[in-house]
Amino acid sequence: MRAASDVTTGDYGAAETAMQTYLREGEKRAYDLDNRGPIRFHADGRVHTDILDAYWKYGFYVFEGVLREEELNDIEADLFDIMERLPTERGSAVDAQGRPALGADCEARTLFWSKPLGDPFGGTDLANGRHPVKMLEPTPAVGLPQEVVYLIIGSLQFSEASLRTYAHPQLLAVAAAVNGEDFVPFSDALFIKEPGKGASVAWHQDGTTHWDSPTWDQGTHGFNFMAQLYGCTPANGVWVVPGTHKVGHIDITQRVAEAGSERLPDAVPMVCKPGDVVISNRQLLHCSFANTSPDWRVTVNFGFHRRSSVLGVRGGGVHSAPAVYDEERIRIRSRVIGYAIDARRQRFPDETPFPYNPFAESGERYCWDEEAKASMKDYNLLDFSI
Repeated sequence: MRAASDVTTGDYGAAETAMQTYLREGEKRAYDLDNRGPIRFHADGRVHTDILDAYWKYGFYVFEGVLREEELNDIEADLFDIMERLPTERGSAVDAQGRPALGADCEARTLFWSKPLGDPFGGTDLANGRHPVKMLEPTPAVGLPQEVVYLIIGSLQFSEASLRTYAHPQLLAVAAAVNGEDFVPFSDALFIKEPGKGASVAWHQDGTTHWDSPTWDQGTHGFNFMAQLYGCTPANGVWVVPGTHKVGHIDITQRVAEAGSERLPDAVPMVCKPGDVVISNRQLLHCSFANTSPDWRVTVNFGFHRRSSVLGVRGGGVHSAPAVYDEERIRIRSRVIGYAIDARRQRFPDETPFPYNPFAESGERYCWDEEAKASMKDYNLLDFSI
């Protein structure tokens, strides 16, 4: 899956030259930042302050070499299975082999479709209109499907390998350091950016509910982990404007107008190797361009919130139906953390599992078995949308 066979080719002229220059210059700016390296800890087990300081300064950090080859192979095997089980087209109940299609029996929306190299959200009212400017949509190669799946929400119910990655003990330690020991889940997704097909995601900030809150700060809307199966490049990866997690709600239309295009001059790409994991603040201004490159990007995406940002809050309705989030909903949705920790313990017995503080205090214990697997169906109906 690393090679592309149907990428649009040819001479794009001045526009393509400008884009390639932008990609190269952005990559240089990215490597000039001091926000990448392995996850490091102090002698007492705390996440190293250099990492936390850089995260809060820039709004993201590239953790290098987090996932070992064995884990990447597991994720790839699940990816192959998922791709084979996708519906033949939007609305189809069967896959190419006539079997029940992935997600066809789910109540929650799981599959998001786009025309190849399209921008399905930009310039629309979707997701509360948080993607106000449409991205450039390059012309795809002839003969491609009319639509492709580029995003799968609630992905942990379809990939046990992704569920295990969700419980990586070093990543959960980072989550506790950033959001407190009583951190809660957000939402989970699998981004699939196929060469010559992968859709763009227009410039936006993820936060919805707390922009005008008197207690708002640089971490109010939580963060996402983005684990990279094949790595990511300036051409297929996420771009961010460093530091924008600290400035509040941004007028994106004005920013793009001032830049003269969607190529914002102060943005940088998240450049990763296979097994790297990025932590990215949800308040960062970010986007990704249509993937005209020859490289796949597959991102296992999962996020966490501060409990104080969720408890008693009415959700924004982007990732789940609007509701007021109470302790019981937090408890039920957090069961995924318990199942993930035990699933990872079974697969990687050489590791010390992460001790999730709310479970330690309550005495709750979770076992990953067939009953637990069945209970994961539609778990994302309880996602926290803030």
